[in-house]
Amino acid sequence: MIDPDSDVGADRLGFELDRPKEECGVLGISTVGDDAARSAFFGLYALQHRGQEAAGIAVSDGRAVRIHKGQGLVSQVFEPGSLDHLVGGLAIGHTRYSTTGSNSDRNVQPYVVETMHGPLAVAHNGNLVNADQLRIGLLERGAGLQSSSDSEVLALMLAASEGASWEERLGNVMHKWEGAFSLVIMCGTKIIATRDPWGFRPLSFGKLPNGGHVVASETGALKTIGCDNIREINAGEIVVLQGQVARSHQAIMPKDQARCTFEQIYFSRPDAEWDGMNVHQTRQKLGVELWHEHPVEADVVMPVPDSSMPAAIGFASASGIMYNEGFVKNRYIGRTFIEPTDELRRQGVAMKFNTLNENIFGKRVVIIDDSIVRGTTSGPLVRMVREAGATEVHVRITCPPIAHPCFFGVDMGSYEELIAHQLGVPEICEHIGADSLGFLSVDRMMKALDRTEGYCNACFTGSYPVPVQLNLLTTKQRFDGVLK
Repeated sequence: MIDPDSDVGADRLGFELDRPKEECGVLGISTVGDDAARSAFFGLYALQHRGQEAAGIAVSDGRAVRIHKGQGLVSQVFEPGSLDHLVGGLAIGHTRYSTTGSNSDRNVQPYVVETMHGPLAVAHNGNLVNADQLRIGLLERGAGLQSSSDSEVLALMLAASEGASWEERLGNVMHKWEGAFSLVIMCGTKIIATRDPWGFRPLSFGKLPNGGHVVASETGALKTIGCDNIREINAGEIVVLQGQVARSHQAIMPKDQARCTFEQIYFSRPDAEWDGMNVHQTRQKLGVELWHEHPVEADVVMPVPDSSMPAAIGFASASGIMYNEGFVKNRYIGRTFIEPTDELRRQGVAMKFNTLNENIFGKRVVIIDDSIVRGTTSGPLVRMVREAGATEVHVRITCPPIAHPCFFGVDMGSYEELIAHQLGVPEICEHIGADSLGFLSVDRMMKALDRTEGYCNACFTGSYPVPVQLNLLTTKQRFDGVLK
């Protein structure tokens, strides 16, 4: 089942919806028996919203590693019979969105490399800001690179690291990686997982009823395959899963925490638990704060489905304005090889959404959305609501203006593509054709999270928790071009 939050296939239809593109989802399983692949398959379904470009599962029986991966959704990559040869009690899986590296077969994860210590399989969520320097260092030492992904850099550096065990080798090389990495490794008879010392991306693990263990990007995936005793993996911590045993140690000391705020705003499924918070409840609080900061007289509050629905509920509850649905979302737009006509391509947003005119006609409408990134979706949505008969259209956004790129695993776009870097709020309001526009401030957003620090808000503020080179996006494009 495709997560309803996903904008799967929009690019294939010739238009791009105005959403931050998802990062990746990873999981690892150590279980009793030899059917870890089946649990990994269902776990990946629960992580589908984190990446729709590719998926893969690698399995080990403690001796040999077998892998099946490809481009497409989990349901497209794994057809009937795909799991038959994936026999073993260890498995790692990955759903991919290409935040670094082009979308090609060579970049599909997990990566499997042969080492002097045996086969090593790696699945990675995040983005290293020093990947280009690390890549050059590998090339200078004679390593052969087959992809444009920083995940391959991680795998090869780990393969060449010194130490008596894989967890020791991982601990010895982690300090060289700058940026976001939530990493799952399969080696020998173990699954090893770790998070970067800044804690950018979520990663948790839990216990299976049979005594095995699972690690995954989101707690919802763990619950999907029956885990309990779930806890978050700490920043800089290494967790080792081996049969029915789980052990951990702090490999490197945590740095100033920089959790991605967009996990709370948009990325994570509503049932996810992260930083001691339920994502759905947090989004409702964002809506409450949005009302207090940008009140408006209106007749109906309606979300842009689906990630904005909790915030719209919070906004309606705090304001006393009626909540209702105004958009019907086509959740089955999917990937297609049938090209739309030029007219349909121009109507890209209309192919994704339709309006419930009866809920809109003659009303003053408040549209709640989670973000405006490039400014390509909000205008058509406002226009659709006006055409459905709204007398006024007010837009409220549950985060501050996104004026800076992300270099830690979220494809927000470049400075040139971000509308909030080019225009102020009044100009954006005019651009999208709304009667009023309000963004949640950083202070109000953090109040909804009940935090004053510990989160990365660089896409709003331009204050990066790790020094970045502002030419990283062109660096990525340069390596993509070399490897095509």
